[in-house]
Amino acid sequence: MRLRPCIDIHDGQVKQIVGGSLFDLGVGKTNFTATEGGAFYGQLYGELGLDGGHIILLNPAGTENYEADKRTAKDALEAFPGGFMVGGGITPENAAEFLQAGATHVIVTSYVFRDGRVDMERLERLVREVGREHLVLDLSCKRTDRGYCIATDRWQKLTEVYVTDETLDMLRTFSAEYLIHAVDVEGKRNGIEEPLAELLGNWAGLPVTYAGGVGSFRDLEILRKAGKNRLDVTIGSALSIFGGDMDLKEVIDFLRDEDMQ
Repeated sequence: MRLRPCIDIHDGQVKQIVGGSLFDLGVGKTNFTATEGGAFYGQLYGELGLDGGHIILLNPAGTENYEADKRTAKDALEAFPGGFMVGGGITPENAAEFLQAGATHVIVTSYVFRDGRVDMERLERLVREVGREHLVLDLSCKRTDRGYCIATDRWQKLTEVYVTDETLDMLRTFSAEYLIHAVDVEGKRNGIEEPLAELLGNWAGLPVTYAGGVGSFRDLEILRKAGKNRLDVTIGSALSIFGGDMDLKEVIDFLRDEDMQ
């Protein structure tokens, strides 16, 4: 298990926002707003050799604030070329812009879902545009009585698609890897969504990055066990660089030491 760094951007600023509290017209709860820009975090992650991370633009595409998000994202990409994937408002029309700016992949959720289902025509168009090797599907999900339901549009809309072995198998031919936030615990630092981690750990078809709820080193131990050491992890609000209690370098050392055991 390795740490995948993150940079979440809202209104042109690096922020950490509680999952599910982000709406088109505002934010329910923000854990952290950075005084530094995207370049600071890009340079920091680059110096630590933390590639494979993701930058997420949180404002709706087509808005003035989305353009501000893009500028901050490109600052991070310039500071750490080849270090990040980029998601948020990605379509076939703008995907190449981010790849040309230095992103390794584009991350997509909302565009490939329509009327609550996977729009295969849109998905195939994206693959034609950027290539499967440059496409990451974000299957972030909310817990329901029926299982983990994929959520889109800043996690405000539930689809009719659930994270299951069948779904993961069906979509694997279109994606280089998966990014999956546990929306119910995202940003809360109160523990991971263990059943989701177990589900993902039992499936081993593509690289998978889990995000959501990590607030302690004990949570990392639980995630490693539940995910059978097959999952990578993203930590946001709990990290010291985002106002939390977990020191970034200590996390890196902890994960490295655990892998060597």
